[in-house]
Amino acid sequence: MMLNVGLIRYIVRATDGRGRAHRTPTPRRTTASATPRREVIHPMRFRSRPARAAAAAVAAAAALTLAACSSGGSDSEGGDAESFGELNIQLSWVKNAEFAGEYFAIENGYFADAGFDDVTLTAGPTATEATVLSGTALVGVSNPVSTAPVILEEDAPLKIIGTTYQKNPYTILSIAGKGDIKTPADLVGKKIGVQAGPNETLFDALLAVNEIDPSEVTKVPVEYDPAPLVNGEVDGFFAFVTNESITVENLGNEVVNLLLADNGLPFVAESFVVTDQSIAENREALKAFLYAEVLGWKDAVADADESARLAVEVYGKDLGLDAAKEIAQAKAQNELLIVTDETDANGLLTISDELQKQSIASLAAAGYEIDAEQLFDMSLLAEVYDEHPELLE
Repeated sequence: MMLNVGLIRYIVRATDGRGRAHRTPTPRRTTASATPRREVIHPMRFRSRPARAAAAAVAAAAALTLAACSSGGSDSEGGDAESFGELNIQLSWVKNAEFAGEYFAIENGYFADAGFDDVTLTAGPTATEATVLSGTALVGVSNPVSTAPVILEEDAPLKIIGTTYQKNPYTILSIAGKGDIKTPADLVGKKIGVQAGPNETLFDALLAVNEIDPSEVTKVPVEYDPAPLVNGEVDGFFAFVTNESITVENLGNEVVNLLLADNGLPFVAESFVVTDQSIAENREALKAFLYAEVLGWKDAVADADESARLAVEVYGKDLGLDAAKEIAQAKAQNELLIVTDETDANGLLTISDELQKQSIASLAAAGYEIDAEQLFDMSLLAEVYDEHPELLE
């Protein structure tokens, strides 16, 4: 089996810091000062590293390819599955309630029953796409606004095969009685705190799709702590509905959220990214992964309190997480982002044709022209649901 030379060349560029500079595609998670800052780094924006890092990455890719060539096939039939060995999942953020489904899949033995001997959840933030391309992780958690530019600009062989969030969590956060930004029209004449880079790209796209002249809105450069909003320095703040919105509300404020997903920029998030090579050569392992993930997220959706407990006391126990906030986050993501009419009909983690079209249109508004076939491969998850119709119950 020959190695994917294009893949290895991409890894070398990603790890030696010599890639061309361009717009960082992944919107950053904004956090309160008490929480670790999400610094999502595009693969081509890594700091310069020693040459041995590139060599190690190439070796990892070689090891992955050789392992794929020698692995046996199986099915995703729970305990009857052949062993797929170890599974490494690259998360997009720290181990909080955001990844409750993965915690349940480990705790309740779903990954083990699906054929994985051991599971490692590697916390972010990091360059998920580069980690997956290097072979360090079989699957990474990312989103189309991060993955699409890597495919387009670096010809990276990547696909999204499922998603946790049917709706992206980005919002313009304001406080009732102050900013009161309930509609896109309410942005006019307001001061909005926006972080430099990808968040600014999404904010500009929000204005464009709602036909708002940028000159009518004052963008104020901010960092990732919502203090400028709380202190009245800005009227609105680019944020996550599952993060800063809860933080500001817990400070005693009535919050108002203008969700990008509901106002012209719908796209999925917390998406599972894999290589084309893994789809071709590790298809059954990926299906087993998806099978366990669906079971894990069914449990997480059913029990927000336990989702929070696993984050606070087990997987994120060294982070000093606040239990009340984690419960609120688990409930918010379940009710606002994960469970929808489409998942009721099609199943968790699915991305309907219509939602793919919406995601592609939102990417175009942000300046990334890509076809659905270049970005998504939903055939594996479709097979999982065909083989396990009980997952829809």
